[in-house]
Amino acid sequence: MTAPLVVVGDVLLDVDIVGTSSRLCPDAPVPVVEQAEEHARPGGAGLAALLAAAGGREVVLVTALADDEPGRRLRAMLERHMEVAAFHLHGGTPCKLRIRSGDQSVARLDAGEGQALDGPVGPRVTDAISGAGAVLVSDYGRGVTRHRAVRSLLAALPRGVPVVWDPHPRGEPPVPGTRLLTPNEEEAARLAAADGADITGFGLSAAGRRGRHLGRAWGIEGVAITLGSEGALLCDGSEAPFLAPAEPARGDACGAGDSFAAGTVEALVEGASLTGAVTAGVRRASDYVRAGAAAAVAAQLAESGTARLVPERGEDAWDVVERTRRAGGTVVATGGCFDLLHAGHVSMLQQARRLGDCLIVCVNSDASVRRRKGPTRPVTPAADRVRVLEALSDVDAAVVFDDDTPAPLLERLRPDVWVKGADYAGTILPEAETVRAHNGEVVLLPLLEGRSTTRLLSTTKGNAS
Repeated sequence: MTAPLVVVGDVLLDVDIVGTSSRLCPDAPVPVVEQAEEHARPGGAGLAALLAAAGGREVVLVTALADDEPGRRLRAMLERHMEVAAFHLHGGTPCKLRIRSGDQSVARLDAGEGQALDGPVGPRVTDAISGAGAVLVSDYGRGVTRHRAVRSLLAALPRGVPVVWDPHPRGEPPVPGTRLLTPNEEEAARLAAADGADITGFGLSAAGRRGRHLGRAWGIEGVAITLGSEGALLCDGSEAPFLAPAEPARGDACGAGDSFAAGTVEALVEGASLTGAVTAGVRRASDYVRAGAAAAVAAQLAESGTARLVPERGEDAWDVVERTRRAGGTVVATGGCFDLLHAGHVSMLQQARRLGDCLIVCVNSDASVRRRKGPTRPVTPAADRVRVLEALSDVDAAVVFDDDTPAPLLERLRPDVWVKGADYAGTILPEAETVRAHNGEVVLLPLLEGRSTTRLLSTTKGNAS
C-alpha cells in the first residue's frame, strides 16, 4: 500500500508507577510502594497507532492535543514512529496514572478532561484523512469522532478505502461506509441498549444478537465482538456468525482490543475477507498479550525509543534458539519432509524433544520435496506442514529450507544435537559434518515399524483403485 494507514481518535497519556510493597503505611491502612519506577506510554488511539506502526507500515495519527506537559510528552513519544496531525484539544490532556505493586494495581489517578470541540482542524488533518489508504478509528469518547470536520472527511472517503471503527460507549456512531465495527462484549451491550435493543444475557448467543442488531441499525457490513480469551465473533449478515478462536495467552490484556483492531485493518488492506481479517486480528491480539501487552510497550519505549512492540507472530525458530542458549540449554533439531504426519513422526519427535530443552524442526520446502520425491509430491504444502508440526507440544518451532540438504540451514542454526531416524543407519548424512564442525552431535532414534509416508500414499492409491 502506497497510501498510509491513518489512525483517527483520542490520545491519552498512560503512566505506571511500579514498585514493591511489603508493609503498610503507619498512619493509614494502605501499602507503602517502594523502589518505584515510572513507565509512560501513549494510550487510546496513540497505542493503536504504535501497534499499527510496529509492523513497519507508514502510519499517520490524527488526534487532538493540548499544549501542556502531558500533550508535549505524548507528541514526542509518538513522532519517533509516525507523523502526528493534531488539532487543538480544549482543556488538559487526559492522563491516567496507575500505582502498582508488582502486578497488582494499588490506585489510579485520572487527570485532564480535555475535549475535541468543533473548529478548524488545519490542512495536515484534512490531507491525512483524504489521502488515507485505510483508516482505523479508535474512539475513546473524548470528542475526536464527534468533531464535525473529522466526520465529514471520514464520510467522504472512497468506498475502496477500508474503515475499521473501534467504538466507545461515550463516543459516536460510525460514519456511513464503515466496513467493520470492533466493540468488546460490554461495549456491544451498552451500544445496543442505547439504540433501543432489549437484549439480555451474556455469551455467544447474546453477542450474536447484539452484533446483528448493531450491523442492521448502523448499516455496517461486519460487526466483530471481541470475547477476551474466547476470541472474536463476526456478524456479517450470514445466517450463522463466524467465531475466530483465540490462541492461549496469559497476561495483562490492556490494549488487546487496540491490537485486534490494528490487526484487522492491516489484513483488510492486504485484501483479506472479513473472516480473514478478524482471524488475523485475534491472532495479533493473542501475540500482543503473550509478548507482555502494554507494559512491554512502555518498557521498550523507555529502553530504546524504538517500535519493536509486538511480533507479527509468536517466537520463531531463531527466537527459541536464542532464548534456549541464553538459559544455558540444549538445542535439538531434526529435519525431513513431514508430508503426511503419522505416528512414526510423532514418536520420533517425542523422543527428540526429551534430548534437550527445545526442538527445532527443519522442513523441506515444496521445491526441495519435488526434487527428492518426484513431481507428485508434496501432498501437503510447506505452510500447512509447518502449521501441523508447530501444533505438536513437543515441537518448539519449525523452519523451512529450500536446499537439497539442511546443511546450509544447520550452519546458521548450529544445534547441539541433530536427530534422524534409524533408517539412516549405515548411510552418510551430508549434514553431519556441518553439525559436528560446531561441536554438535548426530543421533539416530528408533522408528515405529511399518510407518512411512510413501507406504501410506501407496496404500491410499491401492484402495482408491
